[in-house]
Amino acid sequence: MSLVEPTLQPTSAPALPAAALTGGVLTIDLAAIEANWKRLAAMTLPVECAAVVKGDGYGCGLEPVTTKLYKAGCRTFFVADIAEGRLVRAIAADATIYVLDSMMPGTGPALAEANLRPLINSPTELAEWDAFVATTSWEGGASLHIDTGMNRLGLTVDEAVAIAARVRSENHGFTLLMSHFACADTPDHPLNDRQVRLFRELRILYRGIPSSLANSSGIFLGGTVHCDLVRPGAALYGSNPTPSRTNPMRPVVELKGRIIQVRQVGKGETVGYGAAFTTARPSRLAIVAVGYADGYARAAGGIKGKPGAEAIVAGKRCPVVGRVSMDLLAIDVTDLPDGSARRGDFATLIGGGIGVDELGATAGTIGYEVLTRLGRRYHRVYKGA
Repeated sequence: MSLVEPTLQPTSAPALPAAALTGGVLTIDLAAIEANWKRLAAMTLPVECAAVVKGDGYGCGLEPVTTKLYKAGCRTFFVADIAEGRLVRAIAADATIYVLDSMMPGTGPALAEANLRPLINSPTELAEWDAFVATTSWEGGASLHIDTGMNRLGLTVDEAVAIAARVRSENHGFTLLMSHFACADTPDHPLNDRQVRLFRELRILYRGIPSSLANSSGIFLGGTVHCDLVRPGAALYGSNPTPSRTNPMRPVVELKGRIIQVRQVGKGETVGYGAAFTTARPSRLAIVAVGYADGYARAAGGIKGKPGAEAIVAGKRCPVVGRVSMDLLAIDVTDLPDGSARRGDFATLIGGGIGVDELGATAGTIGYEVLTRLGRRYHRVYKGA
């Protein structure tokens, strides 16, 4: 008699919802992005309102964001590179698309193929662009980017003055004269006035070419800086363009992380790497499956001498304590009623009044960085499409 072990067959189990397979859920409100763009467009009439969708739409998804804004009426977009420009072109066939991060050697054909307009940032780039146009007779145009005080990219003012006579030729090839504020989020900074004056003088030299100076915060400096085109970026995604005042923009992102354990910790115990936080009382900690690999900043946790960010658990703000790990963070839920924070529940990390700017400030950075670092491990939900 022989014994034959039964073949083990996997049991069929109901499929888990996608949100249960990740440590967090990132909800992006496309209707809020549209509303923010329309608000800024209405503020700046009759000036054209473009949209900056670089950085994967500031972390919100370049394609869904572009689709929403294009349907809303936006017809000029700014991207970081040619790869982003191609994605926008596939959605917005008749839009004007500017590539911000310079014209690299040999990229003329790729720009022309997707009908993208480069920013010319130096005499060398201008010479390369002219050579490409001369050999191909391409007529797509380019933006002349002039540095008026940022000291990052752009022709110097002297270089711009030296080539200004070119605009008298019929086929000069410039479709936009552009510069960029360095301190627009600080309205009384003296550099703002200096940049405005310099750019006004350059506009006279380049009369007849549309011009653009105002970014998100620049829009709120007033109509004298709106020129012919404004270029909002972070404000579209809910970041505050007026840091000294109440945020006029609608919030766009909500981030929830799943609680995977609630644990008791005694008084005087340390929490997290480096033992940088010590409990001052017997405590309950909710451990959440989100960390810096998901774009939640390591520096957002509270440590000795520095309070951390807050999260909302069971409707109440609670502090994030200890250093944030790669995949985990700890929230002190001691002040909540017993049983109100449970394994499997969600903690709200962004949303419910906790904005990207607040989280950024706590972590020693800005809302822009918070937005663009939100990782791809979350289950993403788009609403208002």
